[in-house]
Amino acid sequence: MSEEVRPPSPSGEQFLAAAASPEFQDLKRRLRRFVFPMTVFFLIWYAVYVLLSTFAIDFMATPVLGNYNLGMLIGLGQFISTFVITGLYVRFANRELDPRAAKIRGELERAAGAER
Repeated sequence: MSEEVRPPSPSGEQFLAAAASPEFQDLKRRLRRFVFPMTVFFLIWYAVYVLLSTFAIDFMATPVLGNYNLGMLIGLGQFISTFVITGLYVRFANRELDPRAAKIRGELERAAGAER
């Protein structure tokens, strides 16, 4: 049987040093710059849908196409926007976050290996 080769585990001090590094702070800043605005956008978009459904019943009942009304289309838009935001996040993470995280992880593993 072959034994799985694992990279050395960094110590707690090494994790704290990595978390305080400018590279990690940049990674967190990039994540927040994407996640917070998207979250706010989606919550406002959802709240508008709920408020319209509650207080603008006639508006939401406006026929659009056959038996489909504006409320149904906006409701379906909720699902579509969820998938769009997810796709945007995946693309953003692959392009911006993952390479930086891999670099930080590699540096941690090299530092841990150098101590052994």
